[in-house]
Amino acid sequence: MSKQTISNLGFMQIPVVAGDIQNNFEQVKIALAKLAPEPGSLIALPEMWATGFVYEQLDTLSDEIPDLLRELEVLAQSYKVVLAGSLPVKDNGLLLNKLVFSGLEDEGDQTQGIIKQQLFSFWKEDHWFHAGNRPTPVSFSDEEQVGGLVCYDIRFPETARLQCCQGAEILLVSAEWPLARVEHWRILLQARAIENQAFVVAANMCGEWSGMQMGGHSLIIAPDGKILVEAGEEQESVSVALDKSIQKEVRQRFNTVAPSPWAVEDGEKVVSLEHLVKIVSNRKRIGQKVVFTNGCFDILHAGHVDYLQKARRQGDFLILGLNDDQSIRSIKGEKRPVNKEDDRARVLAALGCVDAIVLFGEDTPLALITALCPDVLVKGADWEEDEIVGAKEVKAEGGRVERIPFVNKMSTTDIIESIVSVGGG
Repeated sequence: MSKQTISNLGFMQIPVVAGDIQNNFEQVKIALAKLAPEPGSLIALPEMWATGFVYEQLDTLSDEIPDLLRELEVLAQSYKVVLAGSLPVKDNGLLLNKLVFSGLEDEGDQTQGIIKQQLFSFWKEDHWFHAGNRPTPVSFSDEEQVGGLVCYDIRFPETARLQCCQGAEILLVSAEWPLARVEHWRILLQARAIENQAFVVAANMCGEWSGMQMGGHSLIIAPDGKILVEAGEEQESVSVALDKSIQKEVRQRFNTVAPSPWAVEDGEKVVSLEHLVKIVSNRKRIGQKVVFTNGCFDILHAGHVDYLQKARRQGDFLILGLNDDQSIRSIKGEKRPVNKEDDRARVLAALGCVDAIVLFGEDTPLALITALCPDVLVKGADWEEDEIVGAKEVKAEGGRVERIPFVNKMSTTDIIESIVSVGGG
């Protein structure tokens, strides 16, 4: 389909044969022939439709995915449709559960798509795959974009909203959802449609997988939450005309997608240790992993930001222990810091990856670490683990230490010397 308007939405609800790519592809071809979709259709396929979750085989099977995608591209173009379902895709050696769109011939990239954001740890998915970050909708034309969710993603409203705020008016869902939780499936998909005033087309697997009955009940939902089509529990393929006037009418009455005010007061991230201990207790109680790192961050630069983003990805709540002015002077001399502690804290608080900041005046953050007992302690890779303050204490409590390399070799000292050099010239 070459940059044309989407005219129909559809799904192919099929069972998946474990590890048998060719068999599963034949199922898709047969189902597509029976469906005989209109040109311009966008058709959803289930999660991991070509392989299933055969974890031990995925590294090998993923090597066959590029050939499969070439065949899928030919198939999609022969019907003048777009087919989209998740597949195990390798990217720079990392295994991804990726929602791949085939049939967008003008885009030139067979593997364009959206990586699953929320990996289902209950099924050990996070042991095998790497999660995506900040999903971007796929462009069908300058005025038509499609967002994507993969199975467990539908339980996280922000993943859908982020894409709809970027312009997605259709959310395509690829899933392997069990029958035992099919009521959640229906309710969550309707909620994603209603809150984003978006069409939802969701393909689920049917049949049995590893002794578990899969849910079926693939759905197409209008922006007002009305279910337009719902499959049963057996194999089924459906396509319906896309009526954009429904969405236009809903959004003209009131628009819940366009308003995106900055509702956070970043300065409130700077807290006392006493208050932070209570915050951490609540975060841990609900099951979040608390991450801690520390530093001076005198002149914030790109290397700092990259490091802090990587630190945040180690868990769910990042605490930054920030040296106060006096402790920096004792470490780096009377001419430092360049920026005062309140100013440094305020700038760092504006970073979305930083969840809390606490100042400390000691030469090391050991007192903070023992008081907060983080699940993950992060330090630069230039430190050996046995040299990292607090490493022993964190590991003794069942936590772990992560050493993150600085990919950007910039330093505050270098910046200061550069400024002095320019001033002297």
